[in-house]
Amino acid sequence: QLQLVESGGGLVQPGGSLRLSCAASGFRLDNYAIGWFRQATGKEREGFSCIGTIDAYTTYADSVKGRFTISRDNAKNTVYLQMNSLKPEDTAVYSCAAVPIRGCTYSPRYEYDYWGQGTQVTVSS
Repeated sequence: QLQLVESGGGLVQPGGSLRLSCAASGFRLDNYAIGWFRQATGKEREGFSCIGTIDAYTTYADSVKGRFTISRDNAKNTVYLQMNSLKPEDTAVYSCAAVPIRGCTYSPRYEYDYWGQGTQVTVSS
């Protein structure tokens, strides 16, 4: 079965950290750029980071820049999202998506080949 599976979400206090994983099964992630997205209750899906296939190019939206780090381990067929200095406004369902392009994109409107089911991140005291 070809799929992406996110894990690592949970409840964390403001200022805390979490590391999310996006693991592929049934296909190799090396050939895909990966985007990370989140959707808070009652809001539209927001893309905020991506990592490319060439030199693992990365980019971030201003909302997470300096706090979140995206990386990939092709040997483990997994992309990671390290989230530090978490804020209550980071609370959302976090999802990853894969697309076979040379650069990378985190536009929610792009046509991705695969989406994960999402993992809940809640930042609250």
